[in-house]
Amino acid sequence: MIESPTEEMPDIAARQRAMAAFAEANFEELASVLTGIAAARNSVDLRRPEAGLVMLRGRVGGDGNAFNLGEASVARASIRLVSGEVGHAYVLGRDTAKARLAAIADALWQRSETRPTIERELVAVVEDRLGQALRARQAQVAATRVDFFTLVRGED
Repeated sequence: MIESPTEEMPDIAARQRAMAAFAEANFEELASVLTGIAAARNSVDLRRPEAGLVMLRGRVGGDGNAFNLGEASVARASIRLVSGEVGHAYVLGRDTAKARLAAIADALWQRSETRPTIERELVAVVEDRLGQALRARQAQVAATRVDFFTLVRGED
């Protein structure tokens, strides 16, 4: 039976957004925020942080037949806080320490006491950094944009 959402059950889309920010955060951003939160120090590994490979799949034309594009390194971790919240993280690359910190951030985000701090000091900071990088990339692309047009000749 599927439970209806309550105040205790965080919105799935909001958690996905936060987990994406944790995966995109660098080690220093995660560590600087989590060292100031006492609950982050008391966690137990449910799944020891480990690195492995995942298969990347693509589709011809975006919606055609699927094909294997290649492999990517991924680190993952699962932890449980002493208060009972369980956090999970998958991050690109082989940095298992970063994956563990991202899992701790996920668990802390689920706690109503620490969610505002995590949102303000980690999620918002990472999203702002990514937004600035995107805008800089878009400006660079716009600066080199070339518009092609065809001149219509008179009737020949």
